[in-house]
Amino acid sequence: MPEFGSGAGNGLAMSSARESAIRLLQWIMIASVVLPAALFAYASWISYREIHDVADERILRSLDVMQEQALKVLQTVDRTFAEVNEIVRGLSDDDIRVEGPRLRERLASIVATMPQLDAILLVGRDGRPLATSVAGAIPPDVNLGDRDYFQIQRERDAGTYVSDMRTPRLASAVGDFFDLSHRRQSSDGSFNGVIAVAVRPSYFEEFYTLIGKTPGSLYALVRVDGAVLARYPVPSNRARRLSPESGLRQAIVRGLDRGLYTIGADASEIDGVPRRIGFRKLPGFPVYALAGISNAALQQEWLASMKTNLIFGVPATLLILSVLWLTLRRTRRFYEEADRAEAAEGALRQAQRLEAIGQLTGGVAHDFNNLLMIVSGSVHRLRRGIDDEKQVRLLDAIDNATQRGESLTRQLLAFSRRQTLQPSVIDLAAQLPELKDMLARSLRGDIEIRLVPPRRPCLVKVDPSEFELALLNLAVNARDAMPTGGTLTIAAKPILLRGKAGEEGLSGDFVAVRVADTGTGIAPEVLPRVFEPYFTTKEIGKGTGLGLSQVYGFARQSGGATIITSTVKRGTAITLFLPRSFEQPAEPREPAAASGAIMPAGTVLLVEDNVEVVEVARGYFADLNFRIKEAASAQDGLDLIERDRDVDVVFSDILMPGGLNGLELAKLVRRRFPRVVVLLTTGYSSSAQQAVREGFEVLQKPYDLAALERALLAAHKAAAQTAGRAGRAAGQAPQRAAAV
Repeated sequence: MPEFGSGAGNGLAMSSARESAIRLLQWIMIASVVLPAALFAYASWISYREIHDVADERILRSLDVMQEQALKVLQTVDRTFAEVNEIVRGLSDDDIRVEGPRLRERLASIVATMPQLDAILLVGRDGRPLATSVAGAIPPDVNLGDRDYFQIQRERDAGTYVSDMRTPRLASAVGDFFDLSHRRQSSDGSFNGVIAVAVRPSYFEEFYTLIGKTPGSLYALVRVDGAVLARYPVPSNRARRLSPESGLRQAIVRGLDRGLYTIGADASEIDGVPRRIGFRKLPGFPVYALAGISNAALQQEWLASMKTNLIFGVPATLLILSVLWLTLRRTRRFYEEADRAEAAEGALRQAQRLEAIGQLTGGVAHDFNNLLMIVSGSVHRLRRGIDDEKQVRLLDAIDNATQRGESLTRQLLAFSRRQTLQPSVIDLAAQLPELKDMLARSLRGDIEIRLVPPRRPCLVKVDPSEFELALLNLAVNARDAMPTGGTLTIAAKPILLRGKAGEEGLSGDFVAVRVADTGTGIAPEVLPRVFEPYFTTKEIGKGTGLGLSQVYGFARQSGGATIITSTVKRGTAITLFLPRSFEQPAEPREPAAASGAIMPAGTVLLVEDNVEVVEVARGYFADLNFRIKEAASAQDGLDLIERDRDVDVVFSDILMPGGLNGLELAKLVRRRFPRVVVLLTTGYSSSAQQAVREGFEVLQKPYDLAALERALLAAHKAAAQTAGRAGRAAGQAPQRAAAV
């Protein structure tokens, strides 16, 4: 006993040591990623701050250059005011008008030496121009008394006043400009007119172009009231004014002469671009210089620097991580050497389990339907010799269970879109009203049914039985969602889809069948799962969770889609989009008994590999007075027909062992022995739908005697039509040959 305890303790210690070593390596691997990532994040933050600090320094240097250039221009204009004042000193307005040509030459020579100027204008106290540097006579009807620079200087001596941007009135002037004005005073100090100098914004903008080499740069001159005088990049509309909420206007209100701030796209004051902006007031003038860099340019610069770090950092990190991963891998391999055999055995068991699940998924419907076939057939045969009421009730219970199993299998096949459908063209305008009685029997008296069929014929090509079952499932769900009563509305209308219905891309002509209730609704977190098989929110025993799965699978297999919308406490609406058909509706087929058709007897070849199913089928065919031959495989059945031509009907399962399945056998029989009637049956096969499309009658398992009889009649009718077409084609061939 002590030895056992010591061994167990050693085993636990070794296991603990292994786990600790592996855990340590894992933590080192995590650290090899997290630590470089943290360092990179820190370096990114530092780089981000440095780039913004450098950007602020560039902005401040740009403001220094802009201030120096703008002051030179404005101070030069101030000297021009003094020079012009000296030229006209002592001259009255009439004298100035008389001296107009000489003064024009003198003023033009001043403008010619200063590229920043566009024109010089002398305005009298009455607002009329006296002289100008622009060539040509001044129109006598021009009055500049409404200009802001004139009105302000007339009211008071405003020093050097900067006007808003304006378009020239004189035809000889070129381009927009802004004015700098100076008050002319008479000898007694009264107002005697204005000297106005037109300054070209392009002079500043050309200079800004030279210094604006950095991508995303912005340079501007802005008047104290927010009017933009010059800007780079050059705007399409110069008449722009900053809003009172802009950063610069707010800074002016606070009395700031300089500063830096950042604006976003929603608050951009110049061109809608997020920027870092600096501003500075020009001493002695009501003008501010603005310089800025776009956030996008700063981000691009930051990303470029980070890319350099990544180029060197990522390979190094990956190298360290790879070395650690290899070390961890080898360590685990070393520690797990003793457990290799057990792990391999477990992996083998898991693989076998997955393989079994895969096979079960494909064949469960077929096998289950075969079992149901055996049970239902046995019940049918037992009923003949039992009269005891108790035993009859037991047989009824077995039969009911078989039917429920059949319904369950059919719903699973419907969801997986592997059900054998028998589509036919139906008119919903006529079909919906006929379903009201059927639906009413499944609902309660406190639920009102409202049917809104299309006003005109509205055709769809679907399996009528599955369509009715889908509506019935929806009606039952609606009933359970309305415990205190309500309204169930079923409406259908044609619709042209050009986009998406739910997650299914649909395009073309469809019919939307909408089933809506006024019930409790479905919670948003539950709504995405309602079409899953076996998912239900009902109490145990009140729902299988397959009703909506059948609706979903039916719509998908019919070439359409299903969408659902729901509001809690208001109700749910489910819409089926079914492809619209333009074929003629199929004539309703009468049952065999009603049509008076007589079942032709003869020899039937049963091709089935399940002995119990063969036993049930043999009993059914014996009841129909058929002679019976059997084959356990499709190849054996084909060989038997070739040896013994006394076969009238081939009844074969589609899913058969060997290299030949039931559908391939049916094709060979149709081609080689056209007189032989072929009827196929299946519990599930991926080839069943193909068989229907090729004109073969397919009987779904499990089936009873009546279903077999109906299917045989349909197969005989289809074989007769095929033989008739073949006969007509054979008869026309000699006629064509004779004509030739």
